[in-house]
Amino acid sequence: METLEYPDYPFRIRTNEGKRQIFDVARKRWVLFTPEEWVRQNFLQYLIQVKQYPPALIAVEKVLQLGELTKRFDILVYDRNHQPWMMVECKAMEVPLNDEVLHQLLRYNIAIPVPYLIITNGSKAYFFQRLDGKLTEIPSLPGH
Repeated sequence: METLEYPDYPFRIRTNEGKRQIFDVARKRWVLFTPEEWVRQNFLQYLIQVKQYPPALIAVEKVLQLGELTKRFDILVYDRNHQPWMMVECKAMEVPLNDEVLHQLLRYNIAIPVPYLIITNGSKAYFFQRLDGKLTEIPSLPGH
C-alpha cells in the first residue's frame, strides 16, 4: 500500500446547467464532477506526471463486456506494444479499499487480462501483480 501525493495540476472545472463538471484530458471532454471522478482525474495526472506514463497509452472509462454485462473500467494503461498492461479501479475517498473493490477489479481482469492491477480511493493505493495465476501485492507502481 502506498499513500499517494498528487502533482499540482490546473484542472478545468465549470458549472454547466447547474452541474459541476471537470475536463478529462484523456477523453477530451467535460464529465460530471463526482467524488470518484476527482480521484480518477488525480490518479491520471499521477500516472502521467509522476510516473511518466505516456498519455497516448492510457484509456479512461471504456466499455468492457463481462459475460452478458456491460461494465466500464476506470483506467487502462497499455504497454509500448499497445497491449493491455495495467488496470486501475478508482473509488471515492470515503470508500474503503477492501476485498469487494479488489474482486470488482479482478472480474474486469477476466475480460481484459493485464499483469498489473491497482485499486485506489485517492489517498491510498494498493498495487498487485498477476504472475503465473497468482496475485501478489507489490510495494509500488512498475515503471512503464
